[in-house]
Amino acid sequence: MKSMAVFNNKGGVGKTTLSFHMAHALAEIGQKVLVIDLDPQCNFSIFALTEEQIEEIWSAEEDFVDQYQVAVDTRTPAQMSEVTENHRSIHFIMKPVEEGISDPAYMPPSIRLAKNLNFIPGRLSLHMYEDRISSRWAEVFVGDDLAIRTITNIRSIAERYAKNIGADIVIYDTSPSLGMLNRVALSMADAFVVPCNPDLFSLYGIKNIGRSLDAWSKNFGILRQVLPQSRRSLLPSSGVKFLGYSVYKATRYAGQNEWNLATGHYNYAKQIPETIDEHISSDLRANLPAVTLNSPIGGEAVMHSHQTMATMAQKYKTPIWLVPDSDLEAGDRSTIGGNAARYRATQEAYQNFAQDILNRLAAI
Repeated sequence: MKSMAVFNNKGGVGKTTLSFHMAHALAEIGQKVLVIDLDPQCNFSIFALTEEQIEEIWSAEEDFVDQYQVAVDTRTPAQMSEVTENHRSIHFIMKPVEEGISDPAYMPPSIRLAKNLNFIPGRLSLHMYEDRISSRWAEVFVGDDLAIRTITNIRSIAERYAKNIGADIVIYDTSPSLGMLNRVALSMADAFVVPCNPDLFSLYGIKNIGRSLDAWSKNFGILRQVLPQSRRSLLPSSGVKFLGYSVYKATRYAGQNEWNLATGHYNYAKQIPETIDEHISSDLRANLPAVTLNSPIGGEAVMHSHQTMATMAQKYKTPIWLVPDSDLEAGDRSTIGGNAARYRATQEAYQNFAQDILNRLAAI
């Protein structure tokens, strides 16, 4: 199993839309995929699930997120089985460690989004776990067992679920924050991808990512040296590696340049490799040639804006290419039906993107 975080310090770059379609495309080309929503804003969960599904999951675990041990103590074994045998959020699964309790034996089932694709939804309360990471961080360096379990909990859960369902790839969908939750999520992942809009703000986001990851990697490098072997095994064997970037939600202008981008977007997009070279340390890069890392993942495959097609995908909780075959509302049928070929053509584009991801993952 290899784990991969999708991250950018800049919001609004289409990170969740890309993650959702990449996960489906990877599953379609034969990879078994698990997605974990680690964004406290829960954008992936909102994209993938209906409000009714989210409400059902969250309401059943409300007491546990408030005070886990109290909730356990006030329920019968049969009541606990009813809770743990149904889909639960990632915060519910991490809550015992947050409260300093031993890891439970149960594993609430992940949600099957499609063949080869499973999902653990997020929860707005994830900031509580981030606070716990912050309060225990210093204790990690003196070998405190609970502190170590707290920062390794995400990876431990990912490995348990990946083994249970036979997942080849675990994808973490993250928030734009540079806070402690993302520090741990990225540092505990094997690789990360940066989706970018072709604009000034993405360039500055890359600069922030480079500075932060360099510091985080040094901290985890120290941990690998100071912790005893028995505890060191809970950490990944090496630091997270940069797999590359994507140019996403860009305006198409056929024949204008080699990426068929509008001039303004092209000028910013061409600055991304240089910004990466300058601000993301060579120690953080996967064992890939510079020409690969400097090229957008998938080339032009998913570079250009999908306009309203992504909105329809979220509305119908399915990848863009399957929207025409969904149970469409009457008001959408003529518009989507008239553009069905464009919708379906995105399948090959995202599968090409997913194949490039696989090729790059093979290098780490």
